[in-house]
Amino acid sequence: MLGWALTFFIVAVIAGVLGFGGIASATAGIAQILFVIFLVLFAATLLRHLFRA
Repeated sequence: MLGWALTFFIVAVIAGVLGFGGIASATAGIAQILFVIFLVLFAATLLRHLFRA
């Protein structure tokens, strides 16, 4: 999932450089959502690992 967030981030940067504002904001929004989901899943996995040990 982090790979998808990175992919959408790169697409957003390229679109921003080329001047496609709508595309850049859409891909940046998707990248932010995927990054937050990744962080939540990482925190949940980390907490589960700590409480099992």
